[in-house]
Amino acid sequence: MLPYSHLSDFMSALPASDIDAVEMDSPESELPESELPESELPESELPESDSFKISPLIQLTLMSFYTALVVPLPFLAEATNASISPVFLWIGAAIGAAALYGGLSERVEVDATGIAVTYPSWVRVFGRRGWSLEWQDITALKPRSTGQGGIVYYFLNQAKDRAYLLPVRIVGFARLVRYVQAKTNIDTRDVKPLAQPWMYIILLGLTALLLLMDIWTITNASSFVADF
Repeated sequence: MLPYSHLSDFMSALPASDIDAVEMDSPESELPESELPESELPESELPESDSFKISPLIQLTLMSFYTALVVPLPFLAEATNASISPVFLWIGAAIGAAALYGGLSERVEVDATGIAVTYPSWVRVFGRRGWSLEWQDITALKPRSTGQGGIVYYFLNQAKDRAYLLPVRIVGFARLVRYVQAKTNIDTRDVKPLAQPWMYIILLGLTALLLLMDIWTITNASSFVADF
């Protein structure tokens, strides 16, 4: 049986939540303009509109981790004659998987007027509606440290009535940050992703080992039931 402490590790890997804006001169590159990487293109060369999705590596890692944590539970419940029916555990696992996949289907859209975080229509039905902000309404990008020692960033609007989390687990994050700097004149030179790809690769490798242990656990649980 997998310890429930793993669930806290799983939740800490999910998208987080805000800090103080930094003011610095815009960085200058020594490369000729034609050789600038896409994430450092001047405003005039950025596409007028763009969209960003959560990294497939992150989606695969978190969905696999979730699977490794919950799939053995119905088998163990059956093997130990637990008071809760395995059917309910399967239903709960399916609902949790759908909720996780919905959260990982987040999409960031930018254009000449503003930035928006959206979700598929079936996710919005359950209350996950996202948000949108016009560039002219953004006054600051505030950092906030997380419980795991990372840093996330929030947009503040002119009304200062709420904060809007900057998505940090998307493909093309550096390009998104370039849009923010070009459209708001906020220095984003120190804005970094919450986690580097190699961290998720390590987690994916550990998840694969966990899945192998799950297979062993399920096999033994099934044989245990067969003996009785």
